[in-house]
Amino acid sequence: MASFKPAYLIHGDDHGRIGERRARLRAVAEEQSGTGGVEVFEGDGATAENVALALSAMTLAVGRRFLIVDGAERWKEADVEDHIAPAMAGIGAETTIAFFVREDGRAKVPAALLQAVRAAGGDVVTESALKARALPRWAVDQAARLGLTLDGAGAQALVAAVGERQQRLLRELEKLALEHGEGARIGVEEVDAVAAPSAERQAYAFVDALVGEDRAHAVATFLALRAQGESLPRLIPLTARRLRDLAAIAQRLEAGEAPAAIKGSLRMSPWAADRRIAEARSNDSQRLQRALEALAELELATRGQSELADDTVALRAIETIVA
Repeated sequence: MASFKPAYLIHGDDHGRIGERRARLRAVAEEQSGTGGVEVFEGDGATAENVALALSAMTLAVGRRFLIVDGAERWKEADVEDHIAPAMAGIGAETTIAFFVREDGRAKVPAALLQAVRAAGGDVVTESALKARALPRWAVDQAARLGLTLDGAGAQALVAAVGERQQRLLRELEKLALEHGEGARIGVEEVDAVAAPSAERQAYAFVDALVGEDRAHAVATFLALRAQGESLPRLIPLTARRLRDLAAIAQRLEAGEAPAAIKGSLRMSPWAADRRIAEARSNDSQRLQRALEALAELELATRGQSELADDTVALRAIETIVA
């Protein structure tokens, strides 16, 4: 059975992490003492006076009693000094109180509460969100704990796609670990496939359709992308990069180089490398080169060198590439 201290204070600006710790403590408390042994104070009911009264009240409950308190960032120093500190000075041996304080801007934990928790023999834990510039390095370290090797570009792409909340970043890393397995190398492409917004994933689906010579799917995804505001200046380089990579692999295969040697030289995860080699095998370098030329002509057309509408020129380029 877990042992508990009289008091805990978990505070900081990483609200996701604080919420997780609160949920975990409540689950453990209810497992040990039942729902009747857990009292929760939140919202308008989480006043210092209410908490102090409950803390000082006699109880007939058997076993350890838990009080979970949210919202102490709204308390003033006097609230703690007048109510909480005196009540905690006489806290019972079978009572645990936990304060969860979500700091934000001017909303901070009262200094008197820090002192009261420590005076009662409790623990104080700070959960601080990392600065944006530190998140890619943090993501690399978390990936390593999950058995993944996340490269720098992949870490940057993950933060750009998911945002700066560490818990969301960790969830996406866990998804990558499940999909690719321990020991996988993760780069931008693997991150985009799992963590990118739906528009980004649809852009990759468009490229997949072009590479696979699936005319109907290529046209459908292109029209959907344009309808949601996707720009050709962004879509063309994305497509060209994949085609250039495949053309280079196809040339090496046609020259007799072993797939294993090619795979070892590619700066991507083994899963992605196998996929690229398979795609290159199903194409040929000349067809891929013609596709790159069609994209180059499309890029020039979108820069004012055609009297046709951009979408018309793009659909013609798609016909050329999948032909």
